Amino acid sequence: MFLDIAYAMGPAPQQAGQGGGLASLTGFIPLVLIFVIFYFLLIRPQQKKAKEHRQMLEAIKKGDKVITSGGIYGVVEAVGTNTVTLKIAENVKVKFGKGNIATIRTSAEEE
Repeated sequence: MFLDIAYAMGPAPQQAGQGGGLASLTGFIPLVLIFVIFYFLLIRPQQKKAKEHRQMLEAIKKGDKVITSGGIYGVVEAVGTNTVTLKIAENVKVKFGKGNIATIRTSAEEE
């Protein structure tokens, strides 16, 4: 008598070939969808921005007016493989790593 009640409260037993693969596939689809959304909204734009920054660093030449990541404005005096020497004031030259150059100033940004 008590066994009938216990069986009645549990889930119905599934047949061996009845929808088992489809249920696991539908549970996996939201994870794939979330990854695709993250790729197009976060990962891809960040990679594009990093590529543009690398290209900008490769194009730096003597005489460019730049801003460092620390906010220092200067004019490029010399360019090495990994370093850039900036003139930040009269008779003041400072050597920075190339990666610390944030942007190249345009003529419209002059103070």
